[in-house]
Amino acid sequence: MRYLIGLLKIALFVFLLGFAVKNSELVTLRYYFGYQWQMPLVLIILIFLAVGAALGVAACLGYLFRQRRELQKMRQSLSTTKTTLGE
Repeated sequence: MRYLIGLLKIALFVFLLGFAVKNSELVTLRYYFGYQWQMPLVLIILIFLAVGAALGVAACLGYLFRQRRELQKMRQSLSTTKTTLGE
């Protein structure tokens, strides 16, 4: 099983490397007020992927911290009920 996963990782790496090599032309992104940004296409895709992943993680952080606070309150409540019952 480890060999299969390793083989899949190598195949994915080769596929993405081929994608990067084939999409190395310069692309111009045009913004408002005449701003332009010129970079290779694969680098722009990588940057936008990273920004999207970071925004997704940031969107989940509030929910995660709320769950941790609720779990901590439940643990405290459980420990207080254990001490009142004498266990």
